[in-house]
Amino acid sequence: MITECLPAKRQRLVHVTFGLLLACIGLPAQAAPLDEPLKPLPPPPILDPQRVELGRQLFNDPRLSVDNSRSCASCHRLDLGGADGQPKSSGIKGQVTRVNAPSIFNAALNFRQFWDGRAETLEEQIDAVVQSPIEMGGNWEDVVRVLGQDPGYRQAFGELYPDALTAANVHDALATYERTLLSSNSRFDQYLLGNTDILTLEEKYGYQRFKDYGCIACHQGVNIGGNMFQKFGVMGDYFAARGSPTDADLGRFLITGDEQDRNVFKVPSLRNVAVTAPYFHDGSAQTLEQAVDVMFKYQLGRPPNPLDTSLIVKFLKTLTGEWEGKPL
Repeated sequence: MITECLPAKRQRLVHVTFGLLLACIGLPAQAAPLDEPLKPLPPPPILDPQRVELGRQLFNDPRLSVDNSRSCASCHRLDLGGADGQPKSSGIKGQVTRVNAPSIFNAALNFRQFWDGRAETLEEQIDAVVQSPIEMGGNWEDVVRVLGQDPGYRQAFGELYPDALTAANVHDALATYERTLLSSNSRFDQYLLGNTDILTLEEKYGYQRFKDYGCIACHQGVNIGGNMFQKFGVMGDYFAARGSPTDADLGRFLITGDEQDRNVFKVPSLRNVAVTAPYFHDGSAQTLEQAVDVMFKYQLGRPPNPLDTSLIVKFLKTLTGEWEGKPL
């Protein structure tokens, strides 16, 4: 160890200082990060605070929609875990989206955006939503013109971007803000960082079952999902059982036309899942218990066991993080 090369007095000082540092952040002095397949969230990136603030204003501005009725925050409410609590979201002119709105929290960590993965970046996702005839119904020429009528936006873009107010710079400002929306410090993150007493025994059992049953094969990585595609209904026809199929149920097939992509979707992140009901692309599961039972039956090919479901749900509730110092 590095301290072994120091004089004894210096060694004691290093250990005392390190112990005080751990105590200040709420970890036991001897805590060390656990060697687990899941990892805690990284700290938010250090970005230009003025661009972040500009993006925040745009995120909440209904002028991005053609009729000034919808903003990004309409479907991604930070007080509702970054979603909107609805099976499908409301768009312009009373229209309803074809799929459930996923949480905006930690979306920057996903490998693709949208359930069907058609956007590779946040900027592409923003572009598609603003121009969607269901969601915002706008076009960028009109959006830039409307925003340009606001002296505050003209000044901000003029100061922060060499080419001032453009569609690309609106994309950038919004994406910059969204990259800061990380829900850190969940109890599970604290557990991974070494505070093993923060979870109850049942929550730990739930995490173990989550691993033992193979849930972790798809819900993996730092975002506990969001980094791969998977067929919905690996071990059974979920859509036949649910009934009333729609084009949206085809998932990635609508993008690629590849038969292997029929009913394939981006695996969602499970972070904050306890506060973002309802679940799945169709918003069909109203509770975590229902969602876990569906996963047992159609993804694992196992009959749901009430005890296993209960324990896994207890674990999932430890994944709720914080925003601005408060639990979501």
